[in-house]
Amino acid sequence: MRRVVVTGLGLITPVGLDTDSTWEALIAGVSGIGLLTRFDGSAYEQPIVGEVKGFEVSDHVDAKIARRIDLSSAYAIAAAKQAVEDAGLDMTTEDARRVGVILGTGMGSAHLIVEQQRILDEKGPRRISPFLTSHMLPDTATGLVGIEIGARGPNFAITAACATGGATTGEAAEIIARGEADVIIAGGFEAPIQPIYYAGFSAMKALATHEDPKKAVRPFDLTRNGFIIAEGAGVLVLEDLDHALARGARIYAEWRGSATSNDAEDMVGAAEDGHGIGQAMEDALARAGMQPEDLDYINAHGTGTPLNDRVETTAIRRLFREHADALVVSSTKSMHGHMMGAAGAVEAAVAVLTCHHGVIPPTINYVTPDPACDLDYAPNEARVRPVRAAMSTSVGLGGHNSAIIFSRWEG
Repeated sequence: MRRVVVTGLGLITPVGLDTDSTWEALIAGVSGIGLLTRFDGSAYEQPIVGEVKGFEVSDHVDAKIARRIDLSSAYAIAAAKQAVEDAGLDMTTEDARRVGVILGTGMGSAHLIVEQQRILDEKGPRRISPFLTSHMLPDTATGLVGIEIGARGPNFAITAACATGGATTGEAAEIIARGEADVIIAGGFEAPIQPIYYAGFSAMKALATHEDPKKAVRPFDLTRNGFIIAEGAGVLVLEDLDHALARGARIYAEWRGSATSNDAEDMVGAAEDGHGIGQAMEDALARAGMQPEDLDYINAHGTGTPLNDRVETTAIRRLFREHADALVVSSTKSMHGHMMGAAGAVEAAVAVLTCHHGVIPPTINYVTPDPACDLDYAPNEARVRPVRAAMSTSVGLGGHNSAIIFSRWEG
């Protein structure tokens, strides 16, 4: 099996429109959570979301394409172009058949579908866009990115609810490790801030509340009461090590292993004993050929719901045993919210940057410890320390779980 490294990163998040600004905000403990502005939220008591601010589709996509695509696809394209540029990947010198695009989304083209449904209801079928069908698909963004950069290798989409980004990134790395591609642009994207989705999560009683929106997401804190819907995209350029070295690429970190699993119990709640996410973490370590004590940091799923954070803590304690007390575990969702299908990819990129920079982002809004959540969550301040290896974990509706591990590049 070939070794796989990360040579490029692209991020569009509620705390920044690129990798540098996002990373700086996370390390500084800056929250991107605020009151809803995307649509009229007056029917809700306190609509709080993680919106991407200052993003102009026309800055990233050709004007003709911009009129046809969903906002989520625009986020994906922008993050992918950032990542490719960051990697210094020159497609004029690459074998396009060996460069792939694999992106994932949990919900797909929410804005486009809702808008076209409105047109259908108000104006009839003759006014529907002829580009609707080709641009509403979960794999639309992979096709658009492939066209944008000229990548002719493996190209498809993956969906696994909120575990999508991690599952997608891990599968992309596996494809390179198997020798089926040299480079894959991989990650997740989502733009779910739409009335129908917000209403659905509100009806589930899953959304966080607080008089101060920036303190609404409180992972692992005793007072936590839910998550916040957010939007954005995270893209990583994954590359065969020999290919990266041959072209003199800068290497952020090495992918070591990844795994997915399913609780096989419930469509909404995570298994109380944490066996599903625990299995994914254990299998990822085995795939990496690593022992629990080789890991220094976990970027946890950490949504801020009472059940999820307790379950994740239980799974970490069971798997890592005495080493659990030496781990640092933090949730950057406390700052950028829950980006659904994009979450795992953005957080995988954070794990990569943690290895690269030797800095662990904090869990903000952590004030009141919960006896059921008794790990070191890097409360409120970043932790400066060498990170030999970092894991990113994700959990999704339907019992989906993913875990992915990166290690510091020592080359």
